[in-house]
Amino acid sequence: MLKGWRRTGRAEQYRARIVNYADDFVILSRGKAEEALGWTRGVLKRLELTLNEKKTSLREARRERFDFLGYTFGPHYSRRTGKKYLGYSPSKKSVSQMKQNVADYLRRSNSKPWEEVKDRLNQKLRGWKAYFQLGSTARAYRAVDEYVEERVRHFLRRRHKVSTQGTREFPMKRIYGEMGIYRLRGPLGDAGS
Repeated sequence: MLKGWRRTGRAEQYRARIVNYADDFVILSRGKAEEALGWTRGVLKRLELTLNEKKTSLREARRERFDFLGYTFGPHYSRRTGKKYLGYSPSKKSVSQMKQNVADYLRRSNSKPWEEVKDRLNQKLRGWKAYFQLGSTARAYRAVDEYVEERVRHFLRRRHKVSTQGTREFPMKRIYGEMGIYRLRGPLGDAGS
């Protein structure tokens, strides 16, 4: 399909570009999206393939968001100025999946030594950040950091049989300092941001 797109000059005809990774792709078009989608369906039908209709849609990217490869593209708003801009950020689904990954790892049955738990958790966090390092990341990083802090505290409370909420025994500065957990937003400053 991609070869056919290039060879037949569809980019110029539909004023469009295809962005793909493996079998996932997005067609970015200036006003000819329906025609590009129709052409794509026809070519895939001849190849005896079909589009995943749940993942297929037309979007006005200047007004509507869409998700692709874990990112959300489209209109965003600056937290500082409140102004709208076209951008991209880690998708809500990607943040949710990372939180679930953390919860699954820090389950009650994980009896590995703390150093091993910490190192593996940090590996997961660093890998996620390496993929999601572009675009508007502050909101996603904050959400994951806050969740990690909560889950680590809960994990340590159970392990050390602390009967309180554990905020005195395991405050944020200790979790991201002495306990050695990697913080997506970087090291804690003096204000504990």
